[in-house]
Amino acid sequence: MLIRERLESAEQANLSAFAALSVNSAGRRRPEPPCPVRTCYQRDRDRIIHLCRAFRRLAHKTQVFISPREDHLRTRLSHTLEVAQIARTVAKALRLNEDLTEAIALAHDVGHTPYGHSGEAALDHAYRRYDPQACFSHQLHSLRVVEELERDGAGLNLTRETLRGITEHSKGEANLADVLAAGPSSSLEALVVSVSDRIAYLNHDLDDCLRAGLLTPDELPIEVASVLGSSHSARVGTMVTDLIEHSVNQPGLQMSPRVLKATDALKREMFESIYLRAELLEDAQKVNGIIGGLFDVYMATDTALRDSCGRVPTGHTQRARLVCDYIAGMTDRFATHQYSRHFLPSSFPY
Repeated sequence: MLIRERLESAEQANLSAFAALSVNSAGRRRPEPPCPVRTCYQRDRDRIIHLCRAFRRLAHKTQVFISPREDHLRTRLSHTLEVAQIARTVAKALRLNEDLTEAIALAHDVGHTPYGHSGEAALDHAYRRYDPQACFSHQLHSLRVVEELERDGAGLNLTRETLRGITEHSKGEANLADVLAAGPSSSLEALVVSVSDRIAYLNHDLDDCLRAGLLTPDELPIEVASVLGSSHSARVGTMVTDLIEHSVNQPGLQMSPRVLKATDALKREMFESIYLRAELLEDAQKVNGIIGGLFDVYMATDTALRDSCGRVPTGHTQRARLVCDYIAGMTDRFATHQYSRHFLPSSFPY
């Protein structure tokens, strides 16, 4: 018996009835011979880590703070790793498929723009100016990255379960209570990643804000400290433990009303005090100028687009799609450099 087959047999013997089994995968868009050692979901995880250049660029993309001077604030990559760690802890405890869970978590943000959610909104606005029928969202672009853009257009050829999970993680400002009530869409593993994403960003964004002095513990809702805990590790531990304890042998995920209420109170506080803070909104306007300006340059100037992307599509819609893909893939520092190159004077002669 092959090692992969032993692993698949172990899944069938040990995982929950609600877990996604590797042997039941709907497969890949382009069929491939199975690996003798790894299950299909292990191969997905490995391809994201080893082959996905967009995954590596997450190290230089903003999580919340644009161009921070503090070296220890989270990046999009450290956020992704925290989501993966939380999701694997939950999946293991609930006897779900850890490999599928980890693959979804590692790829869930590979389509994120430079400058965080400000960059996402700015790119959506710029893209619509040139193609009113189009839109940009990072979760759908994450799918496009792994399916159509990586490996010079060949994509990573991930399993359908991983692809569906990538598109399901983002719930915006929805209360976690509503996310849990809706239940799993494609798999319980995908829902675990979605909830783990919420747990991770609320807690690490709060930790970053406390470190930066934008919030003090006294300013938090009373139930945050009294229910979730007074430290970063305590808050994460409370949420994760409560989620696991109320979801064992269940077809969905649940939390206790007490912890769920405190988690949603923390989410509201983060939006009101941080995400919609005047200083961050002011930075968002600057990001609009950078993203919109770059979009205009690449749409108007063949030389700039050819120098950057190597080609100039003949159709207006195709050109806008290429420009959107190119800008979305930029890191913060590369986008800033490109803006400086095209809009700021440089010394001459060189």
